[in-house]
Amino acid sequence: MGCIVSRRAFLAAATAALARAQNLAKDANTFSTDVKVVSVLAMVRDKQGKIVTNLTKDDFDLSEDGRPQTIKYFSRETDLPLTLGLLVDTSGSQRQVLGEERSASREFIEKVLREDRDQTFLIHFDKDTELLQDLTASRAKLEKAIDLLELPPDQRPQLSRRGSGYPEGGNAGGAGDPGGRGGGARGRGARTTLYDAILLASDELMRKRQGRKALVVLTDGVDRGSKVPLTEAIESAQKADTLVYSVYFAGQFQQQPFSGGGLGGRRGGRGRFPQQTQRERPDGRKILEQISRETGGGFFEVTKKLPIDQIYTRIEEELRSQYSLGFTSDKQDSSGGFRRIALTAKPKGMIVQTRQGYYPSTS
Repeated sequence: MGCIVSRRAFLAAATAALARAQNLAKDANTFSTDVKVVSVLAMVRDKQGKIVTNLTKDDFDLSEDGRPQTIKYFSRETDLPLTLGLLVDTSGSQRQVLGEERSASREFIEKVLREDRDQTFLIHFDKDTELLQDLTASRAKLEKAIDLLELPPDQRPQLSRRGSGYPEGGNAGGAGDPGGRGGGARGRGARTTLYDAILLASDELMRKRQGRKALVVLTDGVDRGSKVPLTEAIESAQKADTLVYSVYFAGQFQQQPFSGGGLGGRRGGRGRFPQQTQRERPDGRKILEQISRETGGGFFEVTKKLPIDQIYTRIEEELRSQYSLGFTSDKQDSSGGFRRIALTAKPKGMIVQTRQGYYPSTS
């Protein structure tokens, strides 16, 4: 009799334990689905400017809006797929350096793009923002698109790309679309749609991509007529978790008075810089420094001592020397808009380069 009771008790206990295990598994699945992980890519340099690659998770402190956060995921990322966008300014002020940009860009793609895992696209912008080559892993296609940069605008084939991220239902500014994003600028003098190009690349091409994402922008930093302001361009890159590397060319018109519209184009008053007067010219250097700083990328200026091919080598080195950190915010709702993050390295003299914050996902 006692043996039967013991057996019944054992079976009852085993059944209860199984039910608890099933409930725990269900809770774990619910937790992993509901909790949103914030990913942060960072690059660290020492006092001498050398990249540091031997830090561990315990060497970092992370906070969100001043509240300490726990780093739950950590790795050194050199092998994650890379999505890279090249954004080239083809306006009049940059015409003299297009040849240099073409040759360096071709070499950069040859060195960086791994055809088995990485993808790259090419956008040019002047009075229009146009996608010359959609995402591809083919170096041959990219090199062919790079060759198009020096063609006269009316001889370039345009590949427009539509999406919901543009005011008034615009697109990438493809030819034959006078109501689109770039077409509206036709016939109104020299224009440079830098902010539109960053928004297009971030919203339409980067947002749904996973892994490491970066834009390399070659320009003098002066926007003349985008339909979105600087703040919106930066926000689009932040929401797409995309680093922006700025390569600053002081074009041939850099010292001339500015005769275009404000920094934000049609809605320039919303930008972070004051509206420019007829005789003032926006400081392209400061604009590009801000874009790169707020998105976690880097700023470089082309000089005789630092030509563009060396800059591309430095960008490649940074992209291959990143730390990947992940945390779950202690504030799990998506309210409050932009959240500022601060990532620091504990060893003295270390300088951390990363984005300044993020927008919580609402999905």
